[in-house]
Amino acid sequence: MPPLIQKWQQLRDSDRDLFPLLECFTSIAQALGPGFAQYAEPVFVRCINLIQTQEMAKADPGRAGVSYDKEFIVCSLDLLSGLAEGLGSSIESLVGRSNLRELLLQCCNDEAPDVRQSALALLGDLAKACVVHLQPRLSDFLTVAVKQLGSDIKDHVSVANNACWAIGEIAVKVGKEISPIIINVITCLVPILSATEGFNKSLLENSAITLGRLAWVSPEQVAPHLEHFMQPWCRALRQIRDDIEKEDAFQGLCAIVKLNPTGALGSFATMCEAIGSWHEIRSTDLQNEIYQVLHGYKQMLGNSWEAYFQPLDAALQEKLITKYRL
Repeated sequence: MPPLIQKWQQLRDSDRDLFPLLECFTSIAQALGPGFAQYAEPVFVRCINLIQTQEMAKADPGRAGVSYDKEFIVCSLDLLSGLAEGLGSSIESLVGRSNLRELLLQCCNDEAPDVRQSALALLGDLAKACVVHLQPRLSDFLTVAVKQLGSDIKDHVSVANNACWAIGEIAVKVGKEISPIIINVITCLVPILSATEGFNKSLLENSAITLGRLAWVSPEQVAPHLEHFMQPWCRALRQIRDDIEKEDAFQGLCAIVKLNPTGALGSFATMCEAIGSWHEIRSTDLQNEIYQVLHGYKQMLGNSWEAYFQPLDAALQEKLITKYRL
């Protein structure tokens, strides 16, 4: 690190040779995690200064003393994301002492898609690390994130992907505070999940996870609408690898199906396939929730249970019978 820091200190804020260093520090911060803490403050402050200088250059190049170059903003935002990812909640004091919140909101509203893309990634990382510092402007951040899921989404899929992911990360941290935008978000996500082409795998997965997280934090809001998205949602959930994000999504699935089992009945087979896509559920809480959902259907359907269960693939039937004692 010392030779890199020395080089970093020698370069002016307008020197494009900073780009490879910014990218290098991003990887190092992610790799070292808490081990990067001793270098974090000067790196953090420099990133803030670089963004401020470029925002000033955009408005008034003469006053800023440099010509505008958005790459400085993109690379600085990416490095701040690396710091948030590496340091976790330890970045909280640095964020609290800075004007990053206002700068980030400005970048989330930037006309350049690559600036918005990096800004929304940082929004999600900060939500995970220290959401308290986003809360004073939470409504503004959510408004701009939802806007990225609008009609021109196919032109800027990576921006939409990060916006979608950030909304989900915010949801699990703030809970009911996200309620005012839930229906808006779902209205945007359903066409993505239902589309047969035009979206990449990552956006489909993030849409499915975010929908599940919204369902988890406010099931009573989401449950009445589930018949409109249950089928494509379960198809997308089926493709996601086992991890904590998938767990969150299935907590949401169970919560809304319990509230509206009739609405999900038309998608029973696809829901069972999604449940069967798990290799191992580490959360005993989630295992119990799925158990309750399946046994709830068995009880509700009574004599009709076999008519719904028998058409399932034989291997899937066996898996569900064994795992959930059906």
